Amino acid sequence: MNQQQIPSYIGLIQSLLVSPAGNEKKILQANQNLLDRGLVQVMRKTAKVKRKIGDLNAQWLENLATMLETNLEDTSLSVDEEKSLIFLMQILQVISDNDGKLEAAYSLLKYNQDILNENLLRVLKIWAGKNLPKMEPKLAENIALDIVNFSNLILQFPLGNQSNNVEIAIVGYEIALKVLSCQEFPQVWATIQNNLGSSYQKRTIGNLEENIEVAIACYYAALEVRTNSALPEAWATTQNNLGNAYQQRIVGKRKENLENAISCYQKALTVRSLEKLPQEWASTQNNLGSAYHERIAGEKKENIEEAIACYNLALKVRTQEKFPLDWATTQNNLGNVYLDRMVGNRKDNLEEAIACFVRAQEVYTQESYPVYWEIISHNLGIVYDEQRLRKVS
Repeated sequence: MNQQQIPSYIGLIQSLLVSPAGNEKKILQANQNLLDRGLVQVMRKTAKVKRKIGDLNAQWLENLATMLETNLEDTSLSVDEEKSLIFLMQILQVISDNDGKLEAAYSLLKYNQDILNENLLRVLKIWAGKNLPKMEPKLAENIALDIVNFSNLILQFPLGNQSNNVEIAIVGYEIALKVLSCQEFPQVWATIQNNLGSSYQKRTIGNLEENIEVAIACYYAALEVRTNSALPEAWATTQNNLGNAYQQRIVGKRKENLENAISCYQKALTVRSLEKLPQEWASTQNNLGSAYHERIAGEKKENIEEAIACYNLALKVRTQEKFPLDWATTQNNLGNVYLDRMVGNRKDNLEEAIACFVRAQEVYTQESYPVYWEIISHNLGIVYDEQRLRKVS
């Protein structure tokens, strides 16, 4: 290290610490002559001192030092990838500073949707792969937890390219699993496995059949820790998710997959009660209704009646006033079941189906939800066609 440069390094570090968030790139670009390994060393020493006194800027400074080191080692980063790296450091710091509360990080995502792409995906892989193994264990663990929170946030983020969001979340979870072991962080590890399963279920890239199999494997891994006796609510959540995966499963016999799905939902409902967890209870009742509607085993007539009962139970909680989208979804599901109903008067069942579909379109309007509106319109068309045929005959 050039000793004469140390005062300049310290001055640059101070400028970075007092500058508003987002100005780092401008400051660094204005001091290109100081961007070397000596600066990285001084940053790390400063971060170490700040960590000892409990200064919240310690981890931010360590992250920035790591970013600079990555840039010095990897000159192949494009301009867009450098931009992604700076954004990654920013959002991990925001998540760290806010102790996992994600409102500020959400705003940062919202204003940087253009960065949520393949460049960020590549940078996350490169940066974490090169640097987490070099860090002190405690720092690596803290950053891995920040990456988990980032993955949780982007998996649920409704804006931007949803396919990219899912891929970024998957990479984040898989990076974290290399640092946060089941032995040392069992509950966190199990939560990551559960969320990784959800990510693979949502995934649109790759082979659908393989993605669902990975999701199922992740849920079973989570259930090694999330047991009914130790963590009943988490266990029920993963059982519900596993049921959804079995409903989607392509591998194996459809009959057995649906029986597995029903079993998972029924297990979840032993914990998810109307009194204690009404929203979760209603969600599982809706899912169970779907499984019974598709069920191959047993009597079809009885399965359809079970499905109707489940959907009606879900609607006790899923009201139009409190949960309009969930209410509309269940109304559409109920309409489809009435369309297939074998018990009762056929004319009455068709009228019930129409009423359900019309109610669903009160929420899923053509203007706001054109795709869902079109699906429900198609369902209505099936009913109206049958009614016309019945009149003709």
